[in-house]
Amino acid sequence: MKSPDLPLVSFKLDGREVQAIQGETILQAADRLGVQIPRLCYKEGYRPDGNCRSCVVEVGGERVLAPSCCRAVTPGMDVKATSERARKSQAMVVEMLLADLPEHGFKWTDAEGRRGQHGELSQWAEALGVTPRPELVALRRDEPMPDVSHPAMSVNLEACIQCTRCVRACREEQVNDVIGYALRGNSSKVVFDLDDPMGDSTCVACGECVQACPTGALMPKTMVGSQVVDRKVDSVCPFCGVGCLVTYNVRDEKIVSVEGRDGPANHGRLCVKGRFGYDYVHHEQRLIKPLVRKPGVPKEIGDTPAHWSDVFREATWEEALDLAGGKLRQLRDTHGAKSLAGFGSAKGSNEEAYLFQKLVRTGFRSNNVDHCTRLCHASSVAALLEGVGSGAVSNQVNDVENAELILVIGSNPTANHPVAATWMKNAAKAGRKIVLADPRVTDIGRHAWRIMQFKPDTDVAMLNAIIHTVIEEGLADEAFVRERASNYEALRQNVKDYSPEAMAPICGVPAQVLRDVARAFAKAKGAMILWGMGVSQHVHGTDNARCLIALSTVTGQIGKPGSGLHPLRGQNNVQGASDAGLIPMMFPNYQRVDNAQAHAWFEKFWNTPLDPRPGYTVVEIMHKALADDTDPHKIRGMYIMGENPAMSDPDLNHARHALASLEHLVVQDIFMTETAWLADVVLPASAWPEKTGTVSNTDRMVQLGRRALNPPGDAKPDLWILQQIARRVGLDWNYPGEECGVAAVYEEMRQAMHAAIAGISWQRLERESSVTYPCLSEDDPGQPIVFTERFPTQDGKVKLVPADIIPADERPDAQYPFVLITGRQLEHWHTGSMTRRAAVLDAIEPMATASMNGGDLSALGLQPGDVITVQSRRGEVAIHVRRDDGTPTGAVFIPFAYYEAAANLMTNAALDPFGKIPEFKYCAVKVLSGGTPRAPAGYGTGATPANALAA
Repeated sequence: MKSPDLPLVSFKLDGREVQAIQGETILQAADRLGVQIPRLCYKEGYRPDGNCRSCVVEVGGERVLAPSCCRAVTPGMDVKATSERARKSQAMVVEMLLADLPEHGFKWTDAEGRRGQHGELSQWAEALGVTPRPELVALRRDEPMPDVSHPAMSVNLEACIQCTRCVRACREEQVNDVIGYALRGNSSKVVFDLDDPMGDSTCVACGECVQACPTGALMPKTMVGSQVVDRKVDSVCPFCGVGCLVTYNVRDEKIVSVEGRDGPANHGRLCVKGRFGYDYVHHEQRLIKPLVRKPGVPKEIGDTPAHWSDVFREATWEEALDLAGGKLRQLRDTHGAKSLAGFGSAKGSNEEAYLFQKLVRTGFRSNNVDHCTRLCHASSVAALLEGVGSGAVSNQVNDVENAELILVIGSNPTANHPVAATWMKNAAKAGRKIVLADPRVTDIGRHAWRIMQFKPDTDVAMLNAIIHTVIEEGLADEAFVRERASNYEALRQNVKDYSPEAMAPICGVPAQVLRDVARAFAKAKGAMILWGMGVSQHVHGTDNARCLIALSTVTGQIGKPGSGLHPLRGQNNVQGASDAGLIPMMFPNYQRVDNAQAHAWFEKFWNTPLDPRPGYTVVEIMHKALADDTDPHKIRGMYIMGENPAMSDPDLNHARHALASLEHLVVQDIFMTETAWLADVVLPASAWPEKTGTVSNTDRMVQLGRRALNPPGDAKPDLWILQQIARRVGLDWNYPGEECGVAAVYEEMRQAMHAAIAGISWQRLERESSVTYPCLSEDDPGQPIVFTERFPTQDGKVKLVPADIIPADERPDAQYPFVLITGRQLEHWHTGSMTRRAAVLDAIEPMATASMNGGDLSALGLQPGDVITVQSRRGEVAIHVRRDDGTPTGAVFIPFAYYEAAANLMTNAALDPFGKIPEFKYCAVKVLSGGTPRAPAGYGTGATPANALAA
């Protein structure tokens, strides 16, 4: 819908003098003015196609009827939308389409309780009083066989009216280019790729076509037979940091399907995880009772979650909580505050993150609290806080539509942030230039103007060469640098020796490409940088991010539309959890714990003495768990909520040894994760669809998720568990209200983060669902673009920090000649505890694979599908190999979601000195032919899909 701020256009609609917003179509204006016009090929937000002709109207002075969906209103236009002639034509189209459809269909029920067989077509038939005549029904076409080859979706072309919504959904909205329209005349039809079965096509299962289809020709398999649901509940997707708004469809107390909502981050779009990855909440392996470790059972990770009873016994909540909290309190009182630590979760709500860090700081009495941001963007945040004074993004992802150049570096957005990637692909189709900079050429490269496939570990060399070119060729925005940056001269001197010609042999990118990119970036009206963990997960991750900050600054590409810095956040609430203070050196809203003023404020606010020293980070806590007993800061007890460090930490043998060595470990989760196997007490918690709370996405949007289900069995809400543990360590907490006081916790957090979210009240979130921060008053719409006038630093300027080449902690050599790169893949997420228990996701990608370049496979005498053993100095895995020519020669890529082939058994725990992030993205490995892959850990099927190992 067009903005009401645009000029108005006067016209007549069914005899009334009315006004349209300039640029509106007749159909859009009619909808806004309450006049119903049928439509089938039209979908709000899509390009209008005008091919079904069910929306035709009379326009004064014109001989033929006009499709209202693609006809703009003009001044003085006289439109008759409900005249006899218009209605007769509309009804005829609907009747002919309905007559061609089979008698069977799927059941639908609208808000008024009306039912029909063929979705929107039946709805419009009822609204227009249409019943197909027998002579038309007799001419019904032959029904093609249904295609049920895809794990998630059913294709029923007998119900297809060839409206082409699915084609536009696939090719123009998601830009996946799978669905097409083929053949001619009576043979014309919708096809997948080269008329392949959907399950054999290149479909990525985003489900946009399913959501677009008006008749059920494409639909989720879970809804075949009946679309009737008991209730619809609005929430937020529980997976990546894009923060798509969703609606859960609930029937018989189970989520049966998910629809994308028109949220500011997704505008109805979803990916395969958001649309089809929801049934993990109903998995038979959900934890439903508190568990206590049996005496004398050694702490080892079990092979099958179903065998938990060999290690644990069921307990009452009272017993489990008394043991969990009582032992933590005893360790604190006996060995001191530093003897305890807590890992919170980026998969839960802001309220849970806030309460967890408050529990550690006020109950455990130290700042030993961290979460997975330490393992993903800690170095990015360190550089951003140092340079621009804020750890969040400057511009939102969909602002790429206002950019002329989009630099995507160290990120695979089509796999890790698929909906965000659609905005980038849309921008490329609109003529924007995408530059992909990555050691791996990923799918977004198909849409790129330039690809800089640099050698792993050479980010600083490449970026300094680009900055050198900008400065050397006089392309720097001198006014911006003079007025809004500091330390520029040091940067300029530092990059003098980093010419593209000197750096090209180091980074592997031709000098001319480096110069082309530098010139295009500097000259663009707007240039935006989006990066992922390929930038941050290095010992020089902070330096990598410093270079990105410098590049944006010297070109003046920050603080305006289509520009700026955007570290794409990995988990659904990693931004919010960090904002809420779930990090060892920061109180909520990034106020340092060793800042005297901030420290005094929080002591008064929480009415308790606080530790003035930063706590230990994730990896440091593991080291301290294995410290000698004489160490006064030895970690002896831990409380882990919704994290799985026994899969996500580097050098897993070391991390698992550390967890198993603790005197007391309490794990709060929804499944028997690898970490839970090592616990003394396991507390069954609530999954995301079972709670009400807020999350903050990568775009700085605070968004409200609503409870759709109750937790199974005796599982409890996380907020309730937190408050029970707090009481048992000596805190007198009682947050009043529904859902364990979620609104009260949020409002307390809002006070602690007043400078960011003062204007986002709980009532406003209930009303609006999503509000962007900074938002300082109730009438503040929020600020999607920040740093427009000054930076939140002491002097209001960017602090430029020069960076030099620092090699990886561990380099390939004759014994270990390959580089291991780890990451995520489209179908699975984080450590796999949720997505591998989602039936569709596991069916599409059930097996762990390592990706290698075809040249390397040939040199090693390997074929796709062979088993290889990948070995580092710390561990090894046996795994099937997959050909991927986007993976560079000399590298192996392994996703880290598979327990049976845990990539982090091999990764290096060496830390970035500033962000304290491990070097997940680079370590030396060898590749050996053969080996025996482990069986899946009891929750994946282990089946090999036909196309799993193909190029």
